[in-house]
Amino acid sequence: MDSGLAALLGAAIGSVTTLGAAIVNGRAQARSQHAQWGRQHRRDAYAGYLSALHDRDVAMDAVLDALRSDQPDLPDVDEKIGRFITLAREVHRACEVVILEGPAPLAEAAERVTNASSDLSHVMRRLAENAQVGDATHKAEDTALATEQERTLYQAVKDFRLAASSVVGGTT
Repeated sequence: MDSGLAALLGAAIGSVTTLGAAIVNGRAQARSQHAQWGRQHRRDAYAGYLSALHDRDVAMDAVLDALRSDQPDLPDVDEKIGRFITLAREVHRACEVVILEGPAPLAEAAERVTNASSDLSHVMRRLAENAQVGDATHKAEDTALATEQERTLYQAVKDFRLAASSVVGGTT
């Protein structure tokens, strides 16, 4: 083989190798960017959910604080409950996005938050109904139960936060 043909063949092989490397690198970069985009999308969904939870929990605390009074201001309690309900709907909407974004274990953690929140909401509702009719018979035990349910809810939110951090960090 003459040197001109060998040089031409070497250049062709070098070009094909360079093109192959560029394609492989391009695909790897595209996968990396897509993974980053997915993590950012999930991060935004999880952050939105946590923010909605925080706002709703602040509203729930305001209701519970108002109901713990010996003589609750019922119109004020009703107003605070209305705010809580509005914010609870926002949490539900944000949770739906978390469920869509996944993964399944994180949706399960969000479900545990929902269940703990629901349990606390039932106690809050019972306290409010009893305050409306002036029945303080079970107030002490319902107040203690609310405190226990608040701890359970806090732990469920903490578990969700940890799971979300793991997913966003790419360890899940």
